[in-house]
Amino acid sequence: MKTEDIEYHADGARLVGYLAVDDATPGKRPGIIVAHEGNGLSEHSKTSARRLAEAGYAAFALDYYGDGQPLADMNEAMKRIGAWMGDPTGIRLRAHAALEVLLAQRETDAARLAAIGYCFGGTTVLEMARAGEPLAAVVGFHSGLGTARPAAAGAVKAKVLVELGADDPIVPAAQRDAFVAEMTQAKVDWRMTLHGGCVHSFTNPGATAELGRPELRYDKAADARSWRAMLDVFAEVF
Repeated sequence: MKTEDIEYHADGARLVGYLAVDDATPGKRPGIIVAHEGNGLSEHSKTSARRLAEAGYAAFALDYYGDGQPLADMNEAMKRIGAWMGDPTGIRLRAHAALEVLLAQRETDAARLAAIGYCFGGTTVLEMARAGEPLAAVVGFHSGLGTARPAAAGAVKAKVLVELGADDPIVPAAQRDAFVAEMTQAKVDWRMTLHGGCVHSFTNPGATAELGRPELRYDKAADARSWRAMLDVFAEVF
């Protein structure tokens, strides 16, 4: 497998993403953007990129903070996320630049693109869909669903899947209901799965130890089920 750190720039920031491709398989293959959790580009997203590469995709784990490093201060992370929630222009610019990097790879089939994201990374890929990026599918894992710029009717080209913890206090029922209304009004092909007994960050094995918050907890079964659901969507669109 080929893995590579790639520097790129957007919105006034130096960003460093992580590419993973199975170079033993010749030819072009679908390209997948992977957007990290709110603490920054960590091994969690890089592992997802490698798993996607093993499954036959070209995967690029973007960096939306800068320098390709996690943020040590979660207060700083929440400050940045809050600004993007108020105005998604910056996060859309950073995500679009990452898509351009993915498209520039010789292994990427430009006609077959998708994006997945975790936590605010899920919010990020949903913003890509709302912006009309040429994605066949978008999958958000325990993703924030709110936006200051709701999707216009017909703008979203992607099929949308969100995988959520039913007991997630960060993405409560009211936020889910608002998202359903938005997607329905915008005439999006969308799906939502609720995993009973799960809270936030259920895909991250290090959630409790690394992030140190009680509302963040790994769930092995939900992790596996949500990954399979993602692969099912990719099989449908590709």
